[in-house]
Amino acid sequence: VEVVESGGGLVQAGDSLRLSCKVSGLNFDSYGMGWFRQPPGKAREGVACISQYGARYDDYLDAMKGRVNIARDSAKETLYLEIDNLKPEDTAKYFCAVAAAGCSRFANYYTHWGQGIQVTVSS
Repeated sequence: VEVVESGGGLVQAGDSLRLSCKVSGLNFDSYGMGWFRQPPGKAREGVACISQYGARYDDYLDAMKGRVNIARDSAKETLYLEIDNLKPEDTAKYFCAVAAAGCSRFANYYTHWGQGIQVTVSS
């Protein structure tokens, strides 16, 4: 199984960003998939998840409520995370992960992880 994130980088506060995650080596439609982030010096935290049935859970983080949208494209075997109105406190390494089943905000529920991609938001 391979999980590869892309789309990060340096952005300005107020910008929007779309992260992508290409997943290969498993039946993409059979698994829930999520996004996590890890700010510098802090623990990894769940951002959003989308189940294999398309149910979206995008309210895991109070700090990001109303600013994130998670989506998946089965044909491309790709997971997306759109973040609007980026803030400097959104600076973190963002990870894509494949869930054992369904969705959870907890990292130990996920079985396959990408290497992560850095998002840095300047003020």
